[in-house]
Amino acid sequence: MKHHVTTTVNGDEVEFLCETEQTLLDCLRDELELTGTKEGCGSGDCGACSVLLDGRLVCSCLVLGVETNGKKIETIEGMATGDKLHPLQRKFLEHAALQCGICTPGVLVAAKSLLEKNPNPTETEVRYWLAGNLCRCTGYDKIIRAVMDAAAEMRGA
Repeated sequence: MKHHVTTTVNGDEVEFLCETEQTLLDCLRDELELTGTKEGCGSGDCGACSVLLDGRLVCSCLVLGVETNGKKIETIEGMATGDKLHPLQRKFLEHAALQCGICTPGVLVAAKSLLEKNPNPTETEVRYWLAGNLCRCTGYDKIIRAVMDAAAEMRGA
């Protein structure tokens, strides 16, 4: 049986139909054609599918699509403003903090969530906040440097 879901994704009200057991990750990718959010593990262990749900960082593979009715979802597709990249996206490019790209959307969404809550994190706080996001290609040093640099830029430091 399909369920009708109305939600807000990246500021736009959207509607879709989904099966009871369909994850938010699958709804984003298959029903809404927002393929930026990636599936890495399907069990909430890697963070590749991280999105914001009503401002809370969640693994979209662990949330059912039907649970999002009436909620606000933010994905990687909503991070840039038109052609203007978010400071985190620019810093990831400048610091070469990405390689294969599977983890990158989830890391960016998680880092954005951190900087919205704490615009001046320590390196330890950044490492702790991003601990749920696994990267098999770059290691973490470039990612941490990019987040710290973006935080400084966003603060006007």
